[in-house]
Amino acid sequence: MSTDRGKQPHAGCTIGTDGRITFDLPPGAPEGQQLLLRLRPKKGQPEKTVHVLGLEPAGERRSAVLDAHPVLAEGRWDVYLLREPGAERQRLRAGLRDLRALVGGHLRRWPAPLAVRIPYVTKDGHLAVRAWLRTAHAEAEGVDVTGRSTTVRARLHGASLQEGAAVILRLRGSGGTVRTVEPRTVEPRAGDDGRSLSFTVDHAELVAGTPSGSGVWDVSVRPADGAPLVRVGRLLDDLADRKGVVVYPTADLGGVALRPYYTVDNDLSVEVRGRP
Repeated sequence: MSTDRGKQPHAGCTIGTDGRITFDLPPGAPEGQQLLLRLRPKKGQPEKTVHVLGLEPAGERRSAVLDAHPVLAEGRWDVYLLREPGAERQRLRAGLRDLRALVGGHLRRWPAPLAVRIPYVTKDGHLAVRAWLRTAHAEAEGVDVTGRSTTVRARLHGASLQEGAAVILRLRGSGGTVRTVEPRTVEPRAGDDGRSLSFTVDHAELVAGTPSGSGVWDVSVRPADGAPLVRVGRLLDDLADRKGVVVYPTADLGGVALRPYYTVDNDLSVEVRGRP
């Protein structure tokens, strides 16, 4: 660890089942300091949204509480320290994170809109919060890959299966100037509760529906005939970034590779990759 990094302020945090986050700074933090959470803007876009939290005494330490309301906009929120009002902000390095309340999140029934927060450590060691805010969500609870097909088990939150429900796979980038490719429709097998479902994607059909031989299919559920699509993903636990951590087997079909994977937003997609 460099000298500068050792001097950089740091904070730990604890999150509750309701999404409330308590940030904890070590002893010695003087009065008047604040925490600032900034919604990380898209590349080339200006900063738009921040939340400023006061630091209050908590024994010898000082803490700041981010309540469950107002909900955070979907995206990545960087955490900074303001040593005094109007001072230059400083990124906070990540201390201990207590995320135990999130581990069984997929077992709970979440209301609509679905608001999820997961504190995490960035690649350079800083503290940040990943937030999702969705009208409804289909939580992937199991993905089983064989040579011929992929079967997914999921559960809806904020919606239920009605007449006309279907699983829709859309080829990414198949609109606009690119020749439109019709979505692939798969019939779901519904559970007794009207929220749980499973479906099987046939690999040969997906390959046949990929005109260029390579592409990415995004997986969604249409809860009822004419209803908005609900993305399938895995959001309801303590893992903020699944893409490089949860890796499913790759199936080979006549030299074409198929692989379900989680995107940078923890949504489920299927990659079809043909021979060069």
